[in-house]
Amino acid sequence: MCPECAQPAEQCRCRSGAAGSATGNPTRGKVRVQKSTKGRRGKTVSVVSGLDLNAFELADLARALKQRCGTGGTVKDGQIEIQGDHVATLVEFLRKQGHDAA
Repeated sequence: MCPECAQPAEQCRCRSGAAGSATGNPTRGKVRVQKSTKGRRGKTVSVVSGLDLNAFELADLARALKQRCGTGGTVKDGQIEIQGDHVATLVEFLRKQGHDAA
């Protein structure tokens, strides 16, 4: 959900264009990177949440993170899921990109 227009992330139009990532402040809040196995039959994934990006920017960032970790992943419900335990790698990469990751 978009905090500005209360629309689902896929339908949000308020942050597209120049106001999106060109402001120099890619996120407004803290980005969380957590390891999770819940609901995955014991398989570990690293979940990146708290990103204030539209659907296209999330997909581009997910692609870059998957390449960095050399593994698969997906975007679900505004969160990026990367297969495996790559928390440290993801935090380092996100900080270099200018996100406040923890």
